[in-house]
Amino acid sequence: MKEITKISGPGLAALLTLAAISCEQLDVVGTDSVKSFDKVLQQIPQSVSPDEMNGGWSLVAPDKEVRFIWSKNYAESPLHDVMLEFDAAPFIAAGLDPDRLPETFAFYDGMIMVGTKLGTEQLKYSGELTPLASYEQIVKHKRSAIDYHGALDHYGVNLGEGNLFEWAKDMSANDKDIVFVLNPEPFIAAGLDPSRVEGWVFTKVTVDDAKGKPIQVDKILKPFDLH
Repeated sequence: MKEITKISGPGLAALLTLAAISCEQLDVVGTDSVKSFDKVLQQIPQSVSPDEMNGGWSLVAPDKEVRFIWSKNYAESPLHDVMLEFDAAPFIAAGLDPDRLPETFAFYDGMIMVGTKLGTEQLKYSGELTPLASYEQIVKHKRSAIDYHGALDHYGVNLGEGNLFEWAKDMSANDKDIVFVLNPEPFIAAGLDPSRVEGWVFTKVTVDDAKGKPIQVDKILKPFDLH
């Protein structure tokens, strides 16, 4: 029987470091999502600002009716670490009773918020604290929250329970540069007719299931072309 060589001490540490670097280099989705998100931020700098109330950054849609918010520091986020906040009026006009939404939703001052916690870590920054640097923290610490949506060629942040914020991998080749995505199921259960929500699109979207098989699911979308 061939003897198995055992590696320990400095040799093992070096091997593990090389393996970690290799895995990081192979994470094309994580790396490319940072590059494409940076291009979105550069495209609409006037729509990106600090959000002191939620302890993070805010990217406001061109119509001002919805925004994506991401945390600067998971240890200090008052509610969620990534979330959508949007105008409740068109949903209420389409039959929604906000008081019937699950506890994962917040309804206040005519707005609805939905999102998720990513962790409780005290995030540390090696350079300037910027919107992009805070997004990079998601890739670094919570990589599983970053998705690639092949049907639309989008990257996205998973906000939990089928809600997402997505952006185009290549804005020059896509007419949906950013998309705010809601799961219609809890809204329908709370009285909403999703086909009647003004300013939003109720449609079927192709996604991959847990086994990588393409399936169609219902979504409520608000897409924007930023060019």
